[in-house]
Amino acid sequence: MSVADYMTSKVITVSPDTKVNMAVNVMKDHQIHRLPVIDGNQLVGIVTEGTVREASPSKATSLSIYEVNYLFNKMTVEDIMEKSVKTISQDAQLEDAISTMRHHDVGVLPVMDGKQVVGIITTNDILDSFLDITDYFVDATVVQVMIENDRTGVIYEIGKIMADHDFNIQTLIVTRNLGPIMIEMHVDKTDSTAVKQALETAGYAVRLVTSQQVD
Repeated sequence: MSVADYMTSKVITVSPDTKVNMAVNVMKDHQIHRLPVIDGNQLVGIVTEGTVREASPSKATSLSIYEVNYLFNKMTVEDIMEKSVKTISQDAQLEDAISTMRHHDVGVLPVMDGKQVVGIITTNDILDSFLDITDYFVDATVVQVMIENDRTGVIYEIGKIMADHDFNIQTLIVTRNLGPIMIEMHVDKTDSTAVKQALETAGYAVRLVTSQQVD
């Protein structure tokens, strides 16, 4: 999956000379938490609720709320924006975006097509992509099969068992960081007992069979 598949393509931006109060209002109006800062066609920074918070006077200040608002009406986004912005190409794999976010401890990446901002991807987009990839919003029987010894053809063997019993696999995910290899399948809503029996009869260790129902 590429970043372009899950990014938000409708990007709300501001210019460097936008007043901070105006940027805050834009975020509130659109219920977003970050704004790329564009100068002409060039990405020059990003302003977030966090950067606004850091620029705010502390609670110990003697300034009144009116004086704070006056300051924010004078300050521009350029005064408080983060200028060193991590970005990701629209053609990059989703995993690359996750790795970049984790490595640099950021929750958002502007998505680029060359030097042009064409989207934005956030941690919420990443979480949504996981739910989509796993078909979370589709009724299914969830089956986890544990494989002690990896070998060529095991996916084919399991697929053939499912096909022979007329069980349709919606999604299949393989994880290798839990000790034994785990193959998790989401199967068209069917008799979970029959799925478990078919796999165990063929010699496979089934850790979990459960129903996933979407309200």
